Amino acid sequence: MYSRPTAIDRKALVRRHAVEQDSLDPRSPVSVGNGEFCFTMDLTGLQSLPAKYPVGARGELPAGTLLGTQAQWGWHSIPPEQDYTLAGSTVLYDSPRGPVPYVDMAGGLVDGRETESSRAETWLRANPHRLDLGRIAFALPGRDSPGLAPEDVAHPRQVLDLWTGAAASRFTLHGQPVGVTTACHPHRDELGFRIESTALQQGLAISLSFPYGSEAWHYAADWTRPEAHSTRVEELPATGKGREWLISRRLDNSGYQVAVTGAGLELVQTSPHGVILRAANGAEALDFSVHFISTGQGDCLLRGTGGIGFASASASARASASATGKEKAPAPGTAVIEASRTAWPDFWTSGAAVELSATEDPRAKELERRVVLSQYLTAINCSGSLPPQETGLVCNSWRGRFHLEMHWWHAAHFAAWNRTPLLLPALRWYASILEPARQTAKAQGFDGVRWPKQSGPDGRESPSPIGTFLVWQQPHPIHLAELAYRAEPSRELLEEFAGIVFESADFMVSFAHPTARGFELGPPLVPAQESYESIRGTVSNPTFELAYWQWALRVACTWRERLGLPPRDTWLAVADGMVRPKVVDGVYAAIGVEPFTIRTDHPSMLCALGVLPQTDIIDPAIMRATLAEVMAGWDWDSTWGWDYPVMAMTAARLEDPETAVAALLLDAPKNLVLPNGHNRQTDSLPLYLPGNGGLLAAVALMAAGWDGGPDRHAPGFPADWTVAWEGLVPAP
Repeated sequence: MYSRPTAIDRKALVRRHAVEQDSLDPRSPVSVGNGEFCFTMDLTGLQSLPAKYPVGARGELPAGTLLGTQAQWGWHSIPPEQDYTLAGSTVLYDSPRGPVPYVDMAGGLVDGRETESSRAETWLRANPHRLDLGRIAFALPGRDSPGLAPEDVAHPRQVLDLWTGAAASRFTLHGQPVGVTTACHPHRDELGFRIESTALQQGLAISLSFPYGSEAWHYAADWTRPEAHSTRVEELPATGKGREWLISRRLDNSGYQVAVTGAGLELVQTSPHGVILRAANGAEALDFSVHFISTGQGDCLLRGTGGIGFASASASARASASATGKEKAPAPGTAVIEASRTAWPDFWTSGAAVELSATEDPRAKELERRVVLSQYLTAINCSGSLPPQETGLVCNSWRGRFHLEMHWWHAAHFAAWNRTPLLLPALRWYASILEPARQTAKAQGFDGVRWPKQSGPDGRESPSPIGTFLVWQQPHPIHLAELAYRAEPSRELLEEFAGIVFESADFMVSFAHPTARGFELGPPLVPAQESYESIRGTVSNPTFELAYWQWALRVACTWRERLGLPPRDTWLAVADGMVRPKVVDGVYAAIGVEPFTIRTDHPSMLCALGVLPQTDIIDPAIMRATLAEVMAGWDWDSTWGWDYPVMAMTAARLEDPETAVAALLLDAPKNLVLPNGHNRQTDSLPLYLPGNGGLLAAVALMAAGWDGGPDRHAPGFPADWTVAWEGLVPAP
């Protein structure tokens, strides 16, 4: 039966999905963060056992670790041997307009491994890279190896309380109980720790250690080059918070600082890049904070306006009153923990909620768990001032560089779940790279801006046999801006993002070339389904991209109307004149030329009616047949985590809710969601936030419906499911 939108006990909903672990799962550490900064810990509440949480290597490199400390501003470049440019990787490709220059890659990708043929391409793909800012771990300094070993940690028990954003970790160390509370400040890159144990009297200490930057695909830390960076420690004048030390870090052109503050605390530098914290005077508790501070030097960016923004004005006022009133101010670690405990309930009670617990279908419990955990993970990893990398701020993949074709999957759900302020900071970043994006378009003979695919904060493209040929990232800013406007319509938002929308559309219009059949796309081109990389020089008219072009250009025209601007006839002409996608044996092909469809990787043709609403060039009956063929026998091992939400959204729009639910919970290797909520893909890609974001986008559409959809509650769910929801924004 259907339940109407109703008040949901959000605290109970969230808390029943707390992450509880009492044994070491090497795939499933938990994190605390705020969208701009994230700290991932092991069962000790710190990062004491990094080798037990490996990230599988690509190539011959050693394994990395999931236990990262990362910030949106934390980037580094290894000084180049010479002034490398993209010119050496630029190749002319034949197109309907004549030869067009594309940044290619003289090496390539073989079985997922990079085989660059030059140091220039290696450097350009790897720099700038995201930094691991430091490791915070327990230590027993009296031993030959001061770090903890797994056998030191007995009877562990850890609970991440999603409602407060704080993790409580308990374990026994050589017979002595240890309790740790860990949290991240909602608006500062600051961690709060409270550690209670008699073991502190026996020498248990905390180590802070700092690495150099790494060009490795998967690892943000290089511990083998102590001579390449510097760490300087100074004690600051005492304050009411206790003793404070400032650690200044320098890595080539990058620099940042780390402030350590606590009462009853001693700090000693024990190595060129390491310090030890101890409890003073035989104390049985340590209460301290560690604040990572961008100095805006070199590749380390100035921090944005900070945090996930879920602390309401009233919450901030309460925190301020607590700190300045007559009551004694809390210790530094406790102050951070309390700020987290105040802010996270405001996050959970804002925006939308979906509850499935009254549904008898046993799949509902697991789906609800995935939904709650995905909200937490995308809040701490995907709501910052830059588009996120696919592994967020947990660990590196592709050196921390983000993929703009994935930005929709990371962020679109924020608008659907009525949390648009979490979408806007990264959307604003596009304005900062307008000029390089214009230059890319101009060099290829196009108007407007051509957005990069794999980039760092500077917006520079990376050499690639795939990325520079993709085009489906081009309409994403239009789509994201439209979702933001639908959730919170205002002229201010239209005016702020009009330039991004309009210049994106200008490129799209000039990229589509006229033929006797209509306006076509490519060649050269690589579609969202990247299986056609080897024939990129001849690929044209992928189904999804054709529909995306039509829909996004019409949205751009609507934006001009909303702003009272005259129409762009060429935009409408291209949108109305897009060629129809290729149909083979009654189903949509992936691309418009042979081999038409390879049954590996993303079944991206489904996006044309699912991610997108109904357009003129898509026939629902043909799409229904296409979905059925995909569900009957795709190569699931080669798919990715966002493919299952794609199938669910397509099924929902085709009024097949049972298939929608089945797709979301399909038993496939890359649809695995671990106890901590991570959507694991492979050993080298141990989490995949596009899968989490895609799940949230699909569930929002299934629950709240879409323009022109069935006039009934939760139209994308089966009729025998009890679906309670509130606050969602219907999809276009």
